[in-house]
Amino acid sequence: MDPIKTEIVVLGAGPGGYAAAFYAADLGKKVLLIEQDKKLGGVCLNRGCIPSKALLYATGMLVQAKEGAHRGISFGEPKVELDKLRAWKNSIVEKLSGGVAFLAKKRGIQVLTGRGYFEGSQTLRVETAEGQQFVNFEKAIVAVGSSAALPKAFDLGNPRVMTSTEALEVEEIPEDLLVIGGGYIGMELGTVYSNLGSKVTVVEFMDTILAGADPDLARPVLKYAEKHFKELRFKTKVTQMSTKGKKIRVVTQGPDKVDKEEFFDRVLVSVGRVPRCQDLGLENTKVEQDEKGFIKVNDKQETADPAIMAIGDIAGGVLLAHKASKEARVAVETIVGENSTTSGVIIPAVVFTDPEVAWAGLTEAEAKAKNITVEVAKFPWGASGRALTYDRTDGLTKLIICPETERILGVGIVGHGAGELIAEAVVAIEMGATARDLAESVHPHPTLSETLMEAAEVFYGHPTHTMPTKKREE
Repeated sequence: MDPIKTEIVVLGAGPGGYAAAFYAADLGKKVLLIEQDKKLGGVCLNRGCIPSKALLYATGMLVQAKEGAHRGISFGEPKVELDKLRAWKNSIVEKLSGGVAFLAKKRGIQVLTGRGYFEGSQTLRVETAEGQQFVNFEKAIVAVGSSAALPKAFDLGNPRVMTSTEALEVEEIPEDLLVIGGGYIGMELGTVYSNLGSKVTVVEFMDTILAGADPDLARPVLKYAEKHFKELRFKTKVTQMSTKGKKIRVVTQGPDKVDKEEFFDRVLVSVGRVPRCQDLGLENTKVEQDEKGFIKVNDKQETADPAIMAIGDIAGGVLLAHKASKEARVAVETIVGENSTTSGVIIPAVVFTDPEVAWAGLTEAEAKAKNITVEVAKFPWGASGRALTYDRTDGLTKLIICPETERILGVGIVGHGAGELIAEAVVAIEMGATARDLAESVHPHPTLSETLMEAAEVFYGHPTHTMPTKKREE
């Protein structure tokens, strides 16, 4: 086959890759999009964000049904049909993936299914089902993402040992499930299986779950997990794992240094993600990688190779889909000559546990570590009328404020729908809003969004629905 010539080639069709391809095409560039999987959308759409949120919503209904009796609403024992649940989840994925393919076609983007390999700084070899196809390009955007880490000690070649990919297939409801890792993926999927009826045990090497989150925000999630999971063990590591009949034999060691042998129906390994940098041919380019394999980039997403950009998970930093999408725009704008940068961009984080956790901007812990003087204002959801109507008073809204300028530097929210509420916080921080701007912006009642306004009122010492924690300013 003759080489394909294009202005921009995008390697990987996840939320970073297809966003870059679409934006470049919208700006009049000739774009080729290469994806190894037959379905576009990447890990997030096909094996991550979307299916996990679908399962969290669906299985959460089981908990709601059980907890409705004290409201005077009772149901019969819920029945779970796994085949229908999977089919519903898969239908969402199919619809969204098909939508991405449709939009690519409408934009005139050529999509090539295969695995890309850099032969040089401006040449790719793509292994397709029809054979090798070479691509000559002016600029490349690498957006191949990351994959779930599976340490060799846990890789038994047994399907009962799962990563998030396999866990999302929900092939069965294990009676006893071990989750290794109390990060956001482990806690989200642990919640799914707990909702389905599994006895979930979480072992975490650190001394808490959601180690990167503000302790004030993680606390309600911990309380929920302690109620619904079988057990949470901290400062604990897995020292051995092996197959024993239809069970997985696991030996753990806690703070007491005593080995504990147990048997589980399934094990979910959730110990982080690693860059998908193997066999990309990066050694044939000037691209540089860090010690973990992530591609080094600057704030314009440029690599050490002038012809190659990198975005999303493969470029390191926080591994979030919306971060990849933002970097996609910065990379394309840089290619077309605009002065674009990721420096100073506010990237919110959301953990879709029960309750949800979300934060944006500076955290209280970061402020302490950087010796930044801040003032913290908190509004407990026990004082929120809307939270009471949801029967979810386990939330908290927290503002991190500069005492001199009164600018909002950071926001943390834990509670029902926190992932939706955090967007207002991102706008406030990006726009340089002050606590007074937030306090004086009328919020509809009764809503959970009011907790942002009332947290700002706490800062000034005159909240309506809770007692002041400071004197009202003169």
